[in-house]
Amino acid sequence: MNETSQALDYRQLVEQHGSPLLLLDKAAVRKQYRALAAALPDVRLHYALKPLPHPALVEVLKEEGACFDLATNGEVDLVKSQGVRPGRCIHTHPIKRDGDIRHALEYGCTVFVYDNPWELDKFLPYKDEVKLLLRVSFPNPETKVDLSKKFGCTPEQALPLMQLAQAKGLKVMGLSFHVGSQVPNPKRHVQAIDACRAILEQAWDLGLKPWVLDIGGGFPVDYEGGDVDIASFCAPIREALADLPATVQKIAEPGRFISAPAMTSVASVMGKAHRGDKIWYYLDDGLYGSYNGQMYDHVTYPVSVPYANGEAHRSVLAGPTCDSVDVIRDDIALPELEIGDLVVGRVMGAYTWASASTFNFFPKADILVIDSSQQEQRLTAVA
Repeated sequence: MNETSQALDYRQLVEQHGSPLLLLDKAAVRKQYRALAAALPDVRLHYALKPLPHPALVEVLKEEGACFDLATNGEVDLVKSQGVRPGRCIHTHPIKRDGDIRHALEYGCTVFVYDNPWELDKFLPYKDEVKLLLRVSFPNPETKVDLSKKFGCTPEQALPLMQLAQAKGLKVMGLSFHVGSQVPNPKRHVQAIDACRAILEQAWDLGLKPWVLDIGGGFPVDYEGGDVDIASFCAPIREALADLPATVQKIAEPGRFISAPAMTSVASVMGKAHRGDKIWYYLDDGLYGSYNGQMYDHVTYPVSVPYANGEAHRSVLAGPTCDSVDVIRDDIALPELEIGDLVVGRVMGAYTWASASTFNFFPKADILVIDSSQQEQRLTAVA
């Protein structure tokens, strides 16, 4: 158990608030943000709301001086509701509707992303208001979620697209890229930075004046219960960024790294059965709920049974729905559990609650906001 879990009595929380629960720890958010900010001291961090768009997380990051990466009208509304200044936000969805652009502009966010000529034309009615980043694609077969497959122009298309924007009277601030989610090493970041530096140099030679490089996200977390040495991970990235002219502003879009370690799941056993040589335990949370990232995000969350002891048996942890695919673990050694016992999942702050459904009318887990840096845990129930 980590320090946060040792300080909490999960049974008492479930007795007070029911289950399933997700515990969002503000202290963990601060820790992750500060670690990445120290590892990339010359990079302005824009938290990408997608993995966990929760008001408490926005509140903490706002207090830390973070900026934000928006992609939808709902995300615009969230940061607006938390009093975030629009100048601290960028809108990075490469494909937008006219209403999306107008909604962000009404809020005051003026920086957008494009990656093709058709998208560029959408900004013509607002060319005196907007500034653009051109997203460049750098495919990364080493990552399970390669975000360059869906968005981004090729490096060879970048200069023509920047020139096209200039010809249409649109201002291109610079370049952006995203080398994928949960990348195993910084090699592709470095390659992308080097390639973007060459594109920027060519643009300057042509009289264009881009001054920003957005290096995206992809900073990994450890789903085995440890901590990633983010300073060491980012060392080659820092070196590559140091080769850019001092006038180039560097920004990034971290999401998972900040949110994933900050949330813990608590589910209850709602039923059990012997099937073959295994004991099946049916939880009140599963693959259609908080554990959906096991399907969509290609991760396996570490689970434990903190209050159970005894001989381990071959077991299955299943979710509550009537769908047979709803299985969290199909062969795990556990001491025998009773109905009402608790199963705890960790590193569950990214792509869990955000993408959970209410399939079969099982409700999403409630979020309890805590701050483990405080001696007295103050809990706030948030539906």
